[in-house]
Amino acid sequence: MVERSKDWLEQALSDLNHARKDLEDGFYDWACFSAQQAAGKAVKAVFQKIGAETWGHSIAGLLEELKKHSAIPGSLIDKALELDKAYIPARYPNAHPAGAPFKLYTRNEGERLVGYAGEIIEFCKSLLSKTQ
Repeated sequence: MVERSKDWLEQALSDLNHARKDLEDGFYDWACFSAQQAAGKAVKAVFQKIGAETWGHSIAGLLEELKKHSAIPGSLIDKALELDKAYIPARYPNAHPAGAPFKLYTRNEGERLVGYAGEIIEFCKSLLSKTQ
């Protein structure tokens, strides 16, 4: 397997920037989804660096798996669980009882999830710097 942790981290940072732009522009549903994507890619960067395979899109699940290699704060897993809730419902109307996702997500949710993604990315960057 070719080691591409730098590419995964760069994409995570780009996705986080996209989430921040979505917040500015009022696309709170997409801010939440982009935040989820950013955090997931950062965790996958760590797996790339240590040469481990990963599958799936659950950030919490990935962090639980990463516990086999590094200490992961429980608070980070709690934040990942909340980010994971934006993976499908932020994009699909049939994930909700009624209403289109763009009408159901709030600025507060977007700000919170973008902040969580930033924390997870920073944590992953610290892990990556230890494995160089």
